[in-house]
Amino acid sequence: MVSAPEGLGLRVKGVVQGVGFRPFVFRLATRLGLTGHVKNTGDGVFIALFGEKEKLELFTKALKEEAPPLARIQEIESFPLEEEAPPIFTVLESEGGGKRTHLPPDVATCRACLEELFDPKDQRYRYPFINCTDCGPRFTVIEDLPYDREKTTLRKFAMCPACLAEYTNPLDRRFHAEPNACPVCGPRIWVTDRNGQKIDTQDPLALVIKALKEGKIVALKGLGGFHLACDATNEAACKILRERKRRPRKPLAVMVPDLERARKVACLNPQEEKILTSARAPILLARKKHPFPLAESVAPGLEVVGLMLPYTPLHHLLLREGNFLALVMTSGNLSGEPLCYENHEALNKLRSLADLFLLHDRDIVVGLDDSVMRVVEGRPLLVRRARGFVPEALPFPGGKSILAFGPHLKNTFTLTREKEAFVSQHLGDLENLETANFALKVRQHFEGLLGTEVEAAACDLHPGYLSTLLARKYASERKIPLIPIQHHLAHAVAVAGEWGLRPPFLALVLDGLGLGEDETLWGGELLLVERARFSRLGHLIPVPQPGGDAAAKSPWRMFLAYFRAGALGDLE
Repeated sequence: MVSAPEGLGLRVKGVVQGVGFRPFVFRLATRLGLTGHVKNTGDGVFIALFGEKEKLELFTKALKEEAPPLARIQEIESFPLEEEAPPIFTVLESEGGGKRTHLPPDVATCRACLEELFDPKDQRYRYPFINCTDCGPRFTVIEDLPYDREKTTLRKFAMCPACLAEYTNPLDRRFHAEPNACPVCGPRIWVTDRNGQKIDTQDPLALVIKALKEGKIVALKGLGGFHLACDATNEAACKILRERKRRPRKPLAVMVPDLERARKVACLNPQEEKILTSARAPILLARKKHPFPLAESVAPGLEVVGLMLPYTPLHHLLLREGNFLALVMTSGNLSGEPLCYENHEALNKLRSLADLFLLHDRDIVVGLDDSVMRVVEGRPLLVRRARGFVPEALPFPGGKSILAFGPHLKNTFTLTREKEAFVSQHLGDLENLETANFALKVRQHFEGLLGTEVEAAACDLHPGYLSTLLARKYASERKIPLIPIQHHLAHAVAVAGEWGLRPPFLALVLDGLGLGEDETLWGGELLLVERARFSRLGHLIPVPQPGGDAAAKSPWRMFLAYFRAGALGDLE
């Protein structure tokens, strides 16, 4: 006996916009013979369903089990609907309002798009901006929520009839793929010299490949900003890049075309290969292969190399068509400054570093550097959290909405909202105006996207850090509490939060300098952390810090200071 039709409303929260969720819902409802509609809202996705009770139950079950690969469902709220059932299932226009939904991070080009990219019969053959609902830019192009094309930097590109047909067809994998584009209507690439003079060429990619093979340095605009690229097997080119960038020893990241060639550069275990080939596509720190097939200047004196696979169509085209074993892909910035991500900025700041510029006109909202990972004792460890991870939320115990301004060096900030914490991308060292302004822009972008009203600000206890000064100014202007946190305590509770530890616990923090609550400089602490207080049970003996802040960048100075103080005992 067939049950009478019922109405069911579902509010789905989490990462459910920009991941192909609405077309998935449409196909699922159509498959089960249900009617109703689906739409994006400021809180996530709303689904109205009408049909037999058994089929509604099947839908709810499949919604969780068959969700798109990039989707992350956090909560499903269900309630009965009393309205009359419509004759069909439709996809409605987005609804504004609150800003409680989540965005997925930018993700690497998917297999389906890669097949089209290298298919001479496809309309997007060799098109550097191919994407779909399963891949491509997200965070770097969105300006506001809900995630619709007119609220992204792609709004200036009116879709051609073919792209529009894909975009409006719920059965197409590019249905509401907001960055959807093709060679007819989408962004374009071009090449200039270091003075910004456009070079007339029918094939910009071929020109860049030729320059790289000749040992030239190319400033390449990618997904979240600029890379400085050169042939990683060319020792002379790598040395020139180091000299120009004033980076004598720090290792350079490299990009290899595929996993097969990654294995020629580094010794990889299955877990490392899984990280490399994931949609997040981070830089992986892996053991060098010996003999090392790349220039020694890539990672001089080190046993590890930072390598990644191509994560944009542009990268795939360069590496495959150039048949490179590897290209250096290091951040396009001046030493100590943030990543360049606008054309005019790169032409102004990188002209002394690069011979050519490969530019495009798909604007980037905020710069986003590459993430860095390594595997330590079988466990993936994030060294730098940026592209591929940001702006995913981390679990948080809940409470007030707090903006934590982060440390002075290797700065990030964190904004909490209810039971979530949003950690910014790596921003850099707060030692110049450029980085401070970049941090301000990223912070304002996060606050605008999340739509939360900050109730308190947190900062380092040290009054001289720029992050502390910024937090004080922020709290004063908004008349909200300022919460200073002792540096080593912050490290301790951060690790406890990551591992789910609850107080009381002991924490051994070996992190160098931090201002203590007694207004002396601490370093090397054993802390007892309780719920509302902490105690300093032990610490390294105080010694002079030779050169002040210079000792933080040259640890041998502290070794000499401890040796001179007799704190290392008899070394014979």
